[in-house]
Amino acid sequence: MNNKLLTTLFALLLAVVLVGAGALLVLLKFDREGEAESKAASIDEVLEASVDIPEITTNLLSGDFIRIAFKIQTDSTETKEELEKRSFQVNNLIIKKLANMEAADFQGSQGKIDLEDSLKSEINDLLTKGEIVQVYITSSVLQ
Repeated sequence: MNNKLLTTLFALLLAVVLVGAGALLVLLKFDREGEAESKAASIDEVLEASVDIPEITTNLLSGDFIRIAFKIQTDSTETKEELEKRSFQVNNLIIKKLANMEAADFQGSQGKIDLEDSLKSEINDLLTKGEIVQVYITSSVLQ
């Protein structure tokens, strides 16, 4: 009789542990999904923290010229305000960067992606608080 009682108690304890572990896994899964949803910024939040860089026309190293515009997404409205104040520095940085590029650098998407990544890094170096999340080329004409 004692063995039967012990086996029943062990089975009951095992069932409780398994149900508890299952409930914990479900809770953790839903919590992670909630975190991902809260971390993903809505388009309104993205636009609120973004700065438009108007079209810039400049010569390239190859003798061609480019007209290009950007939208720069920041991590907060405070960073956006700082970036707007530093717009002359950003324009200068972009013009210098483009002056060292050739028309061939803009063939295909990889050259544009490299430019966006490079500008993101260099603009982040200018900022005293916050950071650039993404640089987008919104228009470009190469002639």
